[in-house]
Amino acid sequence: MPIDAAKALAADPRLGDIGWDHKDIQLYHLGLGAGRPATDPDELRYTLESKLHVLPSFATVAGAGMAMMGGLAAPGIDINLAHVLHGGQSIELHRPIPVKGRATSTARVAALYDKGKAAVVVLRTEVADADGPLWTSDAQIFVRGEGGFGGERGPSVREELPERAPDRVEERHIRKDQALLYRLSGDWNPLHADPEFAKTAGFDQPILHGLCSYGMTLKAVVDTALGGDVSRVRAYRTRFAGIVFPGETLRIRMWREPGRVLVSVTAVERDDAPVLADTVVEHA
Repeated sequence: MPIDAAKALAADPRLGDIGWDHKDIQLYHLGLGAGRPATDPDELRYTLESKLHVLPSFATVAGAGMAMMGGLAAPGIDINLAHVLHGGQSIELHRPIPVKGRATSTARVAALYDKGKAAVVVLRTEVADADGPLWTSDAQIFVRGEGGFGGERGPSVREELPERAPDRVEERHIRKDQALLYRLSGDWNPLHADPEFAKTAGFDQPILHGLCSYGMTLKAVVDTALGGDVSRVRAYRTRFAGIVFPGETLRIRMWREPGRVLVSVTAVERDDAPVLADTVVEHA
């Protein structure tokens, strides 16, 4: 069988050393659309090294960008990467991410779920520096055609949105060249840059990275609902519900609840087609 759950779950974790500095953070923020307007004091917190703070979603690219995907080469997992979809992403922050850092990354397969016609692989990355834990990141990877190995079906996590109107609605335009800039932070998948490759995947044009939408959404929540204070974010999770194209606009609806913000993200130009669902930002 392509997936041997017992072998994958029992495999030794993969250890690696990662590092970053202000240039990596500034590039990541620019890839999310930060710096508009360029001289806005609120935007300079994302773009100017003397004022820099770190958006917590930087954890998804710190060090080696898509290094977490190396977990798909773990013992017991032998799959066709063309059948892989990034189904969801969560981050738990143990403390604010420093502007410059060296850390150790520990990656392992944390769970394997059998959905019948597909499998879900949960790749967990724990990152710590000399001062202790920094963050824990889970990537939920959906693998078509690899179910049926006899594993547990796994949880179904859904966040019911309030029936009332959102407390805030923000729109964030995606530049035509934004995917080209975002991919410099580590995701080199040609699906996000090469029109011919995108056509072979069934799209008329390259699509935006799901993790770019993920970061753009967190930035909107921090800037509007959390007073611009990145240190208030404790955890952030989402399910990737659909695609968005460069040149389109994200509509980000927010509902405030004690200790968290519930979020729904859709594509404006395609009649509010879903982009991110079951999205929660937990905060202090």
